[in-house]
Amino acid sequence: MKRLILLAALAVALIAPAAAAAHPLGNFTINRFSRIEVSGPRLYVFYVLDMAEIPTYQAGKIDVRAYETRIASGAKLTVAGRPVPLTPIKAALAHPPGAGGLTTTRLEIVLRGPLLHGLTPIAYRDANYRERIGWKEILVGARTRSLSEELRAYPKDMLSSPLDIGSATAKLAPTDGADVAPALSHGKLLEAPDRVADAGFAKLIGRSHLSALVILASLAAALFWGAAHALSPGHGKTIVTAYLVGQRGTPRHAALLGLIVTATHTIGVFALGLVTLALSQFIVPDQLYPWLNLVSGLLVVGIGAAVLRARWLHRRAHTHGHDDDHHHHHHHDHEAATNFRSLFAVGVSGGLLPCPSALVVLLAAISLHRVAFGLVLILAFSTGLALSITGIGLVAVLARSVFRRRSFDGKLIRLLPAASALVILAAGLAMTARALPKVH
Repeated sequence: MKRLILLAALAVALIAPAAAAAHPLGNFTINRFSRIEVSGPRLYVFYVLDMAEIPTYQAGKIDVRAYETRIASGAKLTVAGRPVPLTPIKAALAHPPGAGGLTTTRLEIVLRGPLLHGLTPIAYRDANYRERIGWKEILVGARTRSLSEELRAYPKDMLSSPLDIGSATAKLAPTDGADVAPALSHGKLLEAPDRVADAGFAKLIGRSHLSALVILASLAAALFWGAAHALSPGHGKTIVTAYLVGQRGTPRHAALLGLIVTATHTIGVFALGLVTLALSQFIVPDQLYPWLNLVSGLLVVGIGAAVLRARWLHRRAHTHGHDDDHHHHHHHDHEAATNFRSLFAVGVSGGLLPCPSALVVLLAAISLHRVAFGLVLILAFSTGLALSITGIGLVAVLARSVFRRRSFDGKLIRLLPAASALVILAAGLAMTARALPKVH
């Protein structure tokens, strides 16, 4: 009994939010900040590069000199219409703690520009990491306030739609006083990193001591976080409900759906981990997510179309009153095969998009030489996700049974399958429409 109480207490402690949490803008982001300012007669650019956990992991040991050169070549400055090179003169590198025992990166670089003679038009463009998602901010003037406090504290109301400013123009003139280069903060943060969804799951891999009890409690916590993650927006809950209601789903169908989601999500995490580790020079992992969203949307459109077609064929068969047993059995065999394919596709669409926190756990497990522990944590997380979706499916099946027993008009009952197919089709079209602009 005492052991069970201790296990429960450990699970509660593990489920509690972590103090050192994931990057607020997401584990994949590479964020950039530039401040153009004039000190005395000289122009300077203060540049900050903030990389989240996964890009930091991919970068490995950072050669500051090489990064200075790369950043300087990607920071494009024109003065009075002529391109002018920027020269790195000092830099500071820091690795603030991130999720799952991984670190993030904050690199500050001071770039020296030309001397200005009178009021001069300038244009600046940051071409560094232009294909990567993240915050992009450019300011002109030493006293202009940064919305992100120079990538130290991101506004909470802009986390879902980060600032995207890649260029700026201005007219600048020399200032009074001596030529003094901007100061470096050496990675000092103004506040602790903001907590994001699933940060509690990511911290499980970083436990310093792994006793049998801690491992069991960690698995229970991973199961909890997976279930909670499934209840967040997405993961096709509407599609699952509409499908099981419209296709006369049974508890067995709901359980099979959960199994497919678990397998798909787990395989997806491992596949994306392989891409991150082995193919990052050719494929940027965060660029795969829009494609996976698009594939999910197209899958759901296909499911909706298939279910709608099956309902139409079923309706036509009954309308014509087929008496031929062979044709009748052939029709039902075809419908059963169609239902299984649709069920499989629903499960795949629900688990196809790997959770970034699960990928962080996998990478942290490799980094900490805890691969086996990381794999079982991911499996427990995927199982929790599937249990939530299965539970939603069972509620849908139960609700349909109750609905059928009620004395509603027969026509309304007969319209349910077609209505559910239209819901699935509409959801798939909406998913596809959201994914298409992000695919490039």
